[in-house]
Order: sequence, then structure tokens, then C-alpha cells
Amino acid sequence: LQERIFEPFFSTKKEGEGTGLGLYLCRKILQGHGGSLELKSAPGAGARFRLALPRAM
Repeated sequence: LQERIFEPFFSTKKEGEGTGLGLYLCRKILQGHGGSLELKSAPGAGARFRLALPRAM
């Protein structure tokens, strides 16, 4: 699951309940601005996303 979560159209929801584009688009937009979006997860501990953008000069 973790290795696929940022793929376009990947979703764990039932068909018709989402497009599977949200995390993919967020990551692409951040990368386009020199940033990143990472997933940190552990079984039974939930998931944590780390969003990073470069400091403006």
C-alpha cells in the first residue's frame, strides 16, 4: 500500500467514492515548487504525512 499511495488513480475507497488523484496531485504540485510529500507509517500507529517546501529567498 505505501509504495503505491502516490500513484495516480490509486485508492482504497469503494468504486465511485473518490478519484485516487488527491495525494498524487499534492505531491506533483509540491515537487513542481521544489518541495516534497512523504508518508511515514507504522502498523497500528496510523499515518503521518510530511510536507516540505523550500524557504522563499
